[in-house]
Amino acid sequence: MSDDMMTKVKTCPPEMTIRRNGAAIGRAPDGISTAPFWAEILLESEHEGENTVMRAMVDPDVITHWHTHPRGQFLYVLSGVGLAQRDGGPVEEIRAGDCVWFAPDERHWHGATPTSTFSYVSIQAVHNGKSVHWLEPIEREGARS
Repeated sequence: MSDDMMTKVKTCPPEMTIRRNGAAIGRAPDGISTAPFWAEILLESEHEGENTVMRAMVDPDVITHWHTHPRGQFLYVLSGVGLAQRDGGPVEEIRAGDCVWFAPDERHWHGATPTSTFSYVSIQAVHNGKSVHWLEPIEREGARS
């Protein structure tokens, strides 16, 4: 692979594109949650101001680490019961059909309750080549490390 291809910035398609269900499913990277979860990349970009979009399928009691998004994050809950918390706020239960907005750089986490799976779509815009900044694990009773 050429250096040009390796350094090419990912960007959204320049025209209408259909990605078939299941075409880009994989395990989320290590070090971002209490256990692995499935993620399907629906739209991927590193280009300033464009969006990244993914669908996550989380097993019971799996939660993300603290993280922020430079331009904020929108979650739309597809199924199951989840939990979400912004730093300093209460842990909130979220269910199918709920929409959650985390403001730019708002430190937060989200994940499944101990007894339910949790599936959601997340949308976050890119700033300086990044759409998320991962931080430390959550310190809470019942969380796996």
